[in-house]
Amino acid sequence: MQTRRPDLSFEPPWGLPPELPWARFLRLLRRPDPPRGWLEAAATLEDLAKRPVLLRWIAQHPKAPAHLRARLLGRLPWRPMAAIAADASAHPQARAQAVERLVQGWPGLSTGERRALSLLAPQPLWRLAWKSPDAGVVANLLFNPRMGLEGMLALLQPPLTLAQAEALASSPWRKSTRVASQVLRAMDRSLSLPEPVLVLGHAAPWIRDLDTETAIEIASGIRHPGLRRLIRSKAGSYLE
Repeated sequence: MQTRRPDLSFEPPWGLPPELPWARFLRLLRRPDPPRGWLEAAATLEDLAKRPVLLRWIAQHPKAPAHLRARLLGRLPWRPMAAIAADASAHPQARAQAVERLVQGWPGLSTGERRALSLLAPQPLWRLAWKSPDAGVVANLLFNPRMGLEGMLALLQPPLTLAQAEALASSPWRKSTRVASQVLRAMDRSLSLPEPVLVLGHAAPWIRDLDTETAIEIASGIRHPGLRRLIRSKAGSYLE
C-alpha cells in the first residue's frame, strides 16, 4: 500500500518553499491561522531539516497537532528548545515538553553548551546549573535575566562549592544585602565542615560591602570563629 503524499497546494498567501520565499514562509509560520494541513506539509520539507529555527516555529505553534509537536521537538538541538521553553506565545504543551527534554539532555551537553544554556535556562534547569562543578556554568546562571531575588535565595543553601563561591564573587548579586547575608550564613556552615573546600578569603568580597548595621546583625548568628571575627571587624567600634 502506497503512502499518500500530503497536499502541498494552498490558497494564497499560504504556500511553501521553493515557490514561496523563505522570508515570507517564516512570517507565515508566526501567523496564528494556518489552513488545515499546512503545518504538517511544512514539516515535510527536506530543507527544513537544515533550519532548526524554522522547525522550532512549527513545533511550538498553537495549531500544531500533538503528534507533530512531539516528533519535531525530538529533532531540535538545545538552543531552539530553550527558545521554545522561554517563549510565552508557544503552546503550553510545547513549552513543558521542551523543558523536560532540556532537563533530560543536560548530562549529555558539553561544558561550553552548559555555559551557554545556563544563561538562557528556564527555572527547572537552575538547580542543575547551580550544582555544576564549572564556575563558568554557575556564573552564567547568575546572569540569567529570568533569575530573580527569590530564585537566587532559594539556591543559596549550604554547603557552598568552590565553583559557586567563585561565581558569586563576580556576580551582579554582590550589591544585594539579602543575598550577602545568606551567602555569609551559607559560608559559615561551609567553613565549619570537617574538610572545607572554602577559605575565609571567599567571604571577603561580601563582608567588604556590608554596612555597619547589617554586619552587626549577621555577626550575631555566625558560629565559625574566623568568619565571625572578620564580620565583627567590619562593624568596628560599634561592637567594642
